[in-house]
Amino acid sequence: MCLAVPARVVECLEGERALIDLDGVRMDISLELLDDVRPGDYVIVHVGYAIGKLDEDEALATLQAMAAMSQADTREGDLP
Repeated sequence: MCLAVPARVVECLEGERALIDLDGVRMDISLELLDDVRPGDYVIVHVGYAIGKLDEDEALATLQAMAAMSQADTREGDLP
């Protein structure tokens, strides 16, 4: 299964790269597939590449849904 996640661009780096933040985890990714990405933008990241841009409201809603699923999965793991 493949997963792409939204992340906020912290800094644009040289060579079509960017530093992103995903819930406190920072990572260097490629921007080769997108144009006009700026710090503060939200991008969809898959295997180290930004593959799309999305607006902040959509990104935050997706991140909240992912957090809720993770919490539900954790709670289910506690059942006997």
